[in-house]
Amino acid sequence: MSEIDERHPVITPRRVKFDWADTPLHWIPGEPVATHFINVLHLLLPAGERWFVHVYKQALPLVEDDERLFREVKGFMGQEAVHAYSHQGVLDRQMRGQGLDPRPLTDRIEWLFKRILGDRPPLPLISRKRWLVVRIGVIAGIEHYTAVLGQWILDARALDEAGADPTMMDLLRWHGAEEVEHRSVAFDVYEHVSGVYWRRFIAFFIGVLALPLTVYAGAAFLCRADPTLTGVRPRIRDYRRAVRRGLFPGNRFMLAAARAYLRRDYHPSRECSTQRALDYLAVSPAARTVGPKASG
Repeated sequence: MSEIDERHPVITPRRVKFDWADTPLHWIPGEPVATHFINVLHLLLPAGERWFVHVYKQALPLVEDDERLFREVKGFMGQEAVHAYSHQGVLDRQMRGQGLDPRPLTDRIEWLFKRILGDRPPLPLISRKRWLVVRIGVIAGIEHYTAVLGQWILDARALDEAGADPTMMDLLRWHGAEEVEHRSVAFDVYEHVSGVYWRRFIAFFIGVLALPLTVYAGAAFLCRADPTLTGVRPRIRDYRRAVRRGLFPGNRFMLAAARAYLRRDYHPSRECSTQRALDYLAVSPAARTVGPKASG
């Protein structure tokens, strides 16, 4: 058995399909608030992953001189496009099919990515190329978190013990495994086009400072929009209870991930485990049923 290259695994988009017919709205039994804390991912990811692909289409010419990185970026874009489509299915079928309409918030999220983080620089003194590099740096920071969260969901046995819906868990773990698999690409692109540490530091905070507020605001919206809940809103103690039960990563986990990324010698290949990701992808019902996307 050949040794896995943690920095340069083969990155192949996988066509997957999920059937949401039997997935309840509260897919963690008896835990509507904890369910909606995690459901914030479904609000953010379709627009966010499409934005990643849009930015990387512009970044491709900047990495043409590195054949392997160019090929990895193409694979990354393919995987991210499938991620966006798959999480959109949760919004359109699993949520809206049970009376929860996420569009009032997802429309705002789409606007954020298209306008605030779109192609036009926010300040006239910033050139389009420099703004592209900033956005590449933002994506590198976000991808660090998606990778460590991907590793977390692969190992989150407490969700299984709580009776979490198997189809939703397969979506989250398939996605998490691919995030682990392609975790080095965004960082390597940033290093290739810039590599300046202080810019990486600033871009990281642009991307993640709003994360706790976003999670709370998203969960609050979902609780209000949930037709089965009346007068329920997420509270700090609900979050802490979910963390104690192992249903959600805690603040210590998130801070440790930030410290790792901000080390000057950081590289994503030293975080997470490609073998763990591949082990799950080998048994994922969705990935096994449909398999890799044909190239061409």
